[in-house]
Order: sequence, then structure tokens, then C-alpha cells
Amino acid sequence: MQKRILGRSGLEVSALGFGCMGLSHGFGPPMDKNEAIKVIRAAFDGGVTFFDTAEAYGPFTNEEVVGEALAPVRDRVVIATKFGFVNGMPGQGADSRPERIRVVAEAALKRLRTDFIDLFYQHRVDPKVPIEEVAGTVKDLIQEGKVRHFGMSEAGVAAIRRAHAVQPVTALQSEYSLWWREPEQKILPTLEELGIGFVPFSPLGKGFLTGAISDKTEFDPTDFRNTVPRFAPDARKANQILVDALGRIAEQKKVTMAQIALAWLLAQKPWLVPIPGTTKVHRLEENLGGAAVTLTSADLAAILEAISGIEVQGDRYSGSYKNLVNR
Repeated sequence: MQKRILGRSGLEVSALGFGCMGLSHGFGPPMDKNEAIKVIRAAFDGGVTFFDTAEAYGPFTNEEVVGEALAPVRDRVVIATKFGFVNGMPGQGADSRPERIRVVAEAALKRLRTDFIDLFYQHRVDPKVPIEEVAGTVKDLIQEGKVRHFGMSEAGVAAIRRAHAVQPVTALQSEYSLWWREPEQKILPTLEELGIGFVPFSPLGKGFLTGAISDKTEFDPTDFRNTVPRFAPDARKANQILVDALGRIAEQKKVTMAQIALAWLLAQKPWLVPIPGTTKVHRLEENLGGAAVTLTSADLAAILEAISGIEVQGDRYSGSYKNLVNR
């Protein structure tokens, strides 16, 4: 797989990363640990060198699985993890106090079986802690050799600029896909200006852009999509028009909808690295095939024409979690 560099940081990773969250958190019951390890190692064997986890996934268990899976190849991969929630629990609110950041870092190092964290993200901006203090704490961790790069997630332009002035931000991780293009307005121009890489999560719209979900799909009771307005049955039914449009283009290119969605993202910026996740090896292989799909300028124009005028229905978050983004 081709490699990319996140912004001007010099951090080189595979063009597609692997989002590990779903192996143990968010989309139903956690996988058997050994099966999850098999998926992670299959991603590495397929050329992935960039793996994304967080203390909040599980919580804590995802980092342990990632650490065990990648221990044999630690010197050949980039591992990203995150801090920023009370007790590692998003539902309990943000917590980016300097002392908490240090506790999370030490615990993550043990769970990940490593001496350093390649990329340490603030999971969500904490309105109670000045972002300069957060960036300064990570800067100290970098100087101590425990962290190599600083990242932010779902942060707004002002917070990014303030943090970057204290400790250069290597990457911003936020949602971006053919059904959530809001970052194009302010975020992408700011990242380009500052030389910050972009790591889109949910590049397949939490599964919706694969065409495998309809208004009749029933999710596991523990699947967080049950709480997402965009995944309400009426919204799914309305949003099917976007999937249908992607399907027609995929058929013309003789590839899958997932591969079109990922290829479209990769074509947006050379410093952009999507991190699709899956629990199934055959879906993993399909996703990795997206990195080999070349979209011409005519293809990209056709995609935008096909989806222009389609207004995606439903918010992407609900409740208190909705207030934790784009600060």
C-alpha cells in the first residue's frame, strides 16, 4: 500500500489506517479477543501501518487488544490513542486536566505494550481546561519521550490554532465522508494552512455508505447507532438516495460502494488518511482495495454531480455527546 505523510510532521503512515474501535466498542458486543487480534494482524499483512484506538473504547480493553496484536511488529507500525474523558467514559464528560493526561498516558503505555505513543490525541476539547495547558502537557510528554506526536479530535478552528501555537498538531481526527462534508468549509483550509494532517473517522458513514444497511436493518441493542438520529429508520429510508447514487457509480467502475467512498476521500488531499474499521476480514480486504482505486477528475465530477442536491437527513450525534464536538 502507498504511504502518506500527515501534514508537515514527517509522520509517515499507510494511505489507509485501521480504526480499531468497533472490535470492542460501539457496534454491539465486543469481539472475542483472539478473533479481534486476527483482524488487526490481517490489516497489517494487508499493508496497514496506522492503527487507531483510545482508552474510551471498551473502555480500556481496545488498547489491550491492539497492544497484544501489534507487539510482534511494534517497530513497523504507528499507534494512535486518545485521552480526554472522565474515567475514560464519554458519558461522564470531558477531562483534559494535565494530571489526567499523564495518568492516561502511563496507563496506555502499559496496555499497548510500548515505550512510546506515536500519536496522542485529545479525544474531545475540554471547555474547562485551556487548550494551551493541554498542548503544553503533551509537549512535556513528547520531550520526555513518552509521546511522539500531538493530535486533536473533532476540534474547531480556534482551538486548533491555539493548541498548534504551543505544540504543533500533527493530525486532526474528525468525521468526514460523502455523507458528512462539513470539514470542507473551514477545517480543511485551516489544516492545509498550518500543515496539519487529517484523519477522517467513519469514512464509510458508520457502515451506511457500504450499501449493507437499509431502513429495515435492526441493530444489536448495544449498538450506539440506535441513538443516532441519522440512523433512525425514517432517516435511513430518506438517505437511501445517496447510497443508490453511489451504487450506480460503483457499478460503472466495477468496484464496490465502500471502495468508491474511500477512493473519493483519498482523492481530496494527499495528507488525508481515512481509518475505516471492521470486524470482518473480507470487509477489511474490500476496504483496502479502495486504496487501489484511481478516480479521474471526470469520476470525481460525476460523483459530486450525482450527490449534489441530496440533503442527508438526521444529526450525526444526539444528546450531550452532540455538545462535545467542534469546540
